[in-house]
Amino acid sequence: MLQLIQQSGEGVLVLVDGLEELEFCRSRLTRQEVRRLLATMADTLEALPATVQAQMPELDWPGWRTVMLALGSPALAGDEAAWFAARSLVPATLSWLRVYQRAEPALFNFKP
Repeated sequence: MLQLIQQSGEGVLVLVDGLEELEFCRSRLTRQEVRRLLATMADTLEALPATVQAQMPELDWPGWRTVMLALGSPALAGDEAAWFAARSLVPATLSWLRVYQRAEPALFNFKP
């Protein structure tokens, strides 16, 4: 599951690399794909057992829950949440996952 989160996050970073917020908002295809990948990340993070989540306290769990709810909102609110997540939550989450992968590799072998 954590590998799916990493792959989705890396996809988001590739898609928004070099984009400004206005360009992101105007690009329907990029925006839709980023929102899809973010939803995958948020849903997968939410599906992790509480015991696994507790082992990763540095992740912004409330932020991801907020993004998950916002992505289901009308386009503008969801787009704002997607941009915030792509620029803030995703890089931070991926950085922490790299730390956890080195320190706690067993977390990455977890199967639901």
